[in-house]
Amino acid sequence: MHGWGCNREVWRPALARLRPWANITLLDLPGCSPDVESGEYRTLPELLAGILDCSPAKAVYVGWSLGGQLAVELALHSPSRVSAVVAVCSNPLFVAHGDWPGMDADVFQQFHAEVEEDPIAALKRFDTLQVAGSSRPRQLLRQLQKHAREPASAQLLAGLGWLATMDQRASLAKVQPPQLHVLADADALVPSALRQAIVSRIGALASAQVTLLPGSSHLAPLDAPAVLAQAIRQFLAASGTLRPRPHITVALEKKEVAASFSRAAASYDSVARLQRDVGEQLLSSLSQWQGEPATVLDLGCGTGFFCSELQIRYPQAQYVGLDIAQGMVKYARGRGGVNCDWLVADAEALPLAAESVDLVFSSLALQWCYRPEHLFAELARVLRAGGMCVFTSLGPNTLCELRSAWAAVDSHQHVNSFLPASELVEAAERIYGIEMHLKSSAFCMQYARVRDLLDELKTLGAHNMNRSRSAGLTSRSALQGMLQAYEVERSEGVLPATYDVIFGVLKKK
Repeated sequence: MHGWGCNREVWRPALARLRPWANITLLDLPGCSPDVESGEYRTLPELLAGILDCSPAKAVYVGWSLGGQLAVELALHSPSRVSAVVAVCSNPLFVAHGDWPGMDADVFQQFHAEVEEDPIAALKRFDTLQVAGSSRPRQLLRQLQKHAREPASAQLLAGLGWLATMDQRASLAKVQPPQLHVLADADALVPSALRQAIVSRIGALASAQVTLLPGSSHLAPLDAPAVLAQAIRQFLAASGTLRPRPHITVALEKKEVAASFSRAAASYDSVARLQRDVGEQLLSSLSQWQGEPATVLDLGCGTGFFCSELQIRYPQAQYVGLDIAQGMVKYARGRGGVNCDWLVADAEALPLAAESVDLVFSSLALQWCYRPEHLFAELARVLRAGGMCVFTSLGPNTLCELRSAWAAVDSHQHVNSFLPASELVEAAERIYGIEMHLKSSAFCMQYARVRDLLDELKTLGAHNMNRSRSAGLTSRSALQGMLQAYEVERSEGVLPATYDVIFGVLKKK
């Protein structure tokens, strides 16, 4: 959660450090963010209830500035929903009182009046206070200006009201979940002297910690994202809150996948029979989409073969073709098409804004993602509420005949391995806000010779890329033995090659 006068984008630099081990839900807080009206959230209890309504059943709540106070409030009033609290550059009592450090009361009242009179000007002045103390204030100001926070309005007064009235000093010792307070030593709004004041309140609580970020201003998520992310992870690990993840063996290098398909771009469509058949069937599943999408993402677009089909179905939509292989994107862009954007990126780290896509179409691309939890977390992030992703992937029984023929010769891995549907389902269940349904179908291709299959895989760029493959060249005798072993599959003069195709529909609630 962000603080007053900012929005979720303040966390963007820290996401690259957090997402490898955490699923992140970013919130724009009404009454605090200039571009989100407070609406019905006019009281603090209503705001807290609204936060819980759009949050996982149980989560670690990380809040910066005012967001930190809100995180503490959630832990006090709904401890069963809170695994831990991290308050970053946050003051339990924002306005100074007695010997409690904070913003001077007269300065706060004057600022409140300025927000009433001219919210935009007041917000600009507030930004200069936030970057004060940083070694790169101008750079931070430019980052803030890119956060699309206009228009500022009087709705910000609701957030100021919460800042003025929340007093959590006596409540800190009552917080049941583990709590971490992260302060910045160059903070001009929340003084570092607050450290001792908080320590005096949490007393000997073994589950509570206070730490100080060196050289950071109030804008710690922008000013010191790496150090902040590390502090959060260390705290969660030490408190026993960080859930251990199952070990994931990444079977291949993404760079190798991208390079292989880039080399195959010009010849890909000439042999992509299976890809066309599966893609056409996936297109038919779009009948489940009842709306008219404003943005369609073709995830793993390859040569852009389905671009025209998607544009015919949704002529008013903005089409975005995205693929990990630069050569594929270059080829697709050359095919033309109006109202198209093309991106080179990994599906597990999409360079797209949250809630910016209505419909995702992905045919036979997601099998190259071996971290499905990252993949589904990204889809959940970029899809708008009610949005949908239809996709196909390859399952572990793909090319089972070829796999068996090689197994008769040696113990090396000669065929790419793909994740089973069960692992996809388990990963999706760990992502809040989505529901997914899968079904599997067998597609059987036929060849006169095994070499025709091997040549096709090479032309497609889908040859064996597993890390566990043999490092040396396959001997002539081993290859001949595999060819002979495959012959037992011949029926009516042709050899089968079975593809285990998983069809999926993922919906954002």
